[in-house]
Amino acid sequence: MPLISRLVPLWRKALMLWRTLAVRVCMMGALALLALALTQVVEPLLPTEVRDRVSVASADRLLVIMANAMLAATIFSLTVMVSVNRSAASQWTPRVHRLIMNDPTTLNTLATFIGAYVYALTAIVLQEVGLFSDQGGLVLFSLTVAVMVLVVFMLIRWTLHLTTYGSLTDTAHQVEQITTQKLAARLRQPCMGARALHEAPPDEARAVASKQSGYVCTLHPEALDAAAEEAGAEVWLIAPPGTFVHLGEPLARVRGGDEAMEDAVRRNIDFGDVRIYDQDPRLGLIVLGEIGSKALSPGVNDPGTAIDMIARLARILGEWRTELGDGSTSEPIYRNLYLPPLSPADLLEDGYNAMARDGAGLIEVQERLQKVLRGLMTHPDDSLARAARAQAALAYARSRSVMDFEHDRKRLRHAADDAVVRAVEGAETGPGPGPS
Repeated sequence: MPLISRLVPLWRKALMLWRTLAVRVCMMGALALLALALTQVVEPLLPTEVRDRVSVASADRLLVIMANAMLAATIFSLTVMVSVNRSAASQWTPRVHRLIMNDPTTLNTLATFIGAYVYALTAIVLQEVGLFSDQGGLVLFSLTVAVMVLVVFMLIRWTLHLTTYGSLTDTAHQVEQITTQKLAARLRQPCMGARALHEAPPDEARAVASKQSGYVCTLHPEALDAAAEEAGAEVWLIAPPGTFVHLGEPLARVRGGDEAMEDAVRRNIDFGDVRIYDQDPRLGLIVLGEIGSKALSPGVNDPGTAIDMIARLARILGEWRTELGDGSTSEPIYRNLYLPPLSPADLLEDGYNAMARDGAGLIEVQERLQKVLRGLMTHPDDSLARAARAQAALAYARSRSVMDFEHDRKRLRHAADDAVVRAVEGAETGPGPGPS
């Protein structure tokens, strides 16, 4: 197997680990210990008259202040993070939990505070055991001042971040941003670099049964394709990221190769308890739809938030282009793999269906929804335009069934596309042509 096929999955897993708080804290703590070790290397290299300008006692006072301050700052920051996480999960949707927990500014701030605390505490201990002499504390003092400057910078950055951290605007922006990024990455490499799976796998392809239940979180197509190339096999990945697979259910089908190939398939598909954003752009659409749906609940009654989510979804979907290889997309990179392409109908269903259902009787929500879908009907990709027309017809029919006030019906009819209006109202009165 080529070296690159081994390194890319490891790099992908390393990036996922880097987004966790524990790894960043350990890294900052290790850097603190390394910095203290370097003081013992650099100090003897300095001239005596330079080393003796600052005593270790001067650095000791700063270290005590830093240790006390960082302990309090870390506890406060952790309290804020937990409170914001619980508040966002209860007010918006629990699916934003992982996104807020992986907020880079928060993670970097906590890692810096804990790293500074480890640095100060370790330096105090080393001084007490006599590792630092009473004279020649210039390097330790300079390093301590540098750490304090870093802490002050992170504290200011953290304070500014707290003004929006966990708010609806900030949370929705984060979801929109990561969804846009993941969808763009998917479209730059259609079907994750595999061939588009248009039809069912051949009958002779044997099923690779899952040995656990859970969500498919990450695929490693580089290693999978290399293993298939080596075994002379083809792999149909019928469970793309975001799919829930039961124990014993097929997660792929393989033609060629042996049991080692089946083991390679299982080894290069990562499972999890919940869906993650990395290779699953549909999750972000679902989350935005859930935020809008939650805002329409009787306990919240905030149609403005739903309207905002409708617009954010439109911005994301506006970047869509087909994955079906019609000449406008790139050639597949992994020719031994097959993966189902994203469906525009599924994307629209993920984002808009919940809000269309829960806001069926609210004219301001339905009016904006019809205007947005009418705009998506003009999208240059025909598949998205057709899916938008079908979604608009469904939302229009649902709203007409619950709206009794004639003025609201007229506003809805005016906002909807003429073809959608004719199709839905024609179906109510008798047979007629569908929307073209």
